[in-house]
Amino acid sequence: MKNGMTALASAVALGLGLSGAVQAQNDSILIGVQVPTTGSEATYGQDMYNAAELAAEELNADGGVLGMDIELINGDSACDPQQSVNAAGNLVSRGVQGIVGGYCSGATMPTLKVYGDEGLPFVITASNSTQLIPANPGNAFMINSTGADQSKKAVDFFESQGVERLAIIDQGDSYSQDLADLTAERWESMGHEVVRETVNKGEQDFSAVVSNVRSNDVDAVFWTAYYADGGLLIRQLRQGGYRDIIAVGDGSNSPQLFEIAGGAAEGVYAFSNPTAEFLPAAADFIADYRAEYGQDPGPYAPLNYDGLKLLAWAMEKAGTTDPAAVVEALGTADGESWLTGPISFTDENTLARSNFIILEGEDGAWTYFEN
Repeated sequence: MKNGMTALASAVALGLGLSGAVQAQNDSILIGVQVPTTGSEATYGQDMYNAAELAAEELNADGGVLGMDIELINGDSACDPQQSVNAAGNLVSRGVQGIVGGYCSGATMPTLKVYGDEGLPFVITASNSTQLIPANPGNAFMINSTGADQSKKAVDFFESQGVERLAIIDQGDSYSQDLADLTAERWESMGHEVVRETVNKGEQDFSAVVSNVRSNDVDAVFWTAYYADGGLLIRQLRQGGYRDIIAVGDGSNSPQLFEIAGGAAEGVYAFSNPTAEFLPAAADFIADYRAEYGQDPGPYAPLNYDGLKLLAWAMEKAGTTDPAAVVEALGTADGESWLTGPISFTDENTLARSNFIILEGEDGAWTYFEN
């Protein structure tokens, strides 16, 4: 800290406790965790933040990173693009040296430029729209498989179930529309029929959708958006007499889907990233999470845990927190197995394997169907 620092700057630094100078004095590394801790997806976001916090506590107990403790700053995206940009700007102004998180792809998309302009390493742990790939300036790395991988898993499943006519329902956002488009293109290229529907986020009455699904005599319905609205749709589909296959994308793999849909969620399939209960290496993680937070880890907790640990690994490998060096180190991840499995990256900085599994709703919970 320079001796000539103005009184105003001193006040700001003391008020925030997070300027680069204060950070250096405190021997800490600031990491932003950009997740939705308010809004309709807040349950996912808080769970992701908890997992990053658990990882940071473990790192710090083991001596920290480069001899310094990790300190986390919450950047609440609320799954809203404008709020996400504001949160990203705040994280940058507070001197973070890397970011983990990213849940709703539509809210993650505009932050790529914010962090890219600063060259900050960004480990994207949940967002998986393929639209993120061309928007990535090169500093962001996706450790959840992309929508392209998920659409292939979905198509293979529907074909194995003898489906011919498929209804795909999205909400027009970056994540759900991307997954819907990719799946529709694959399905139609195989000579099958697709019925498309787009609904508004927060919609309560799906009677028109139910009527369209019934009148088109579809063999399966694929909901590609999030669980809060997906649970209502599933319930109304079953109440409206639809008895064939219903499947959801990874945005609806929350246990809360069963609270919203009730018994209608029995037999529903989900294309999901591997959640903690289905990860052989996660037993200690589950026990530690339960002990710390009094509940089970949610669907994206393991990925966010790995994201923080991976960023720390890259800093150690680089021997510095210099953003360019850390970004370069992230790109050299060589397939070492983490909590969620091996991590290495394609030339597009996407996970170099598909991590999707299939779950099935049974007795009010997800059970393992296949990988």
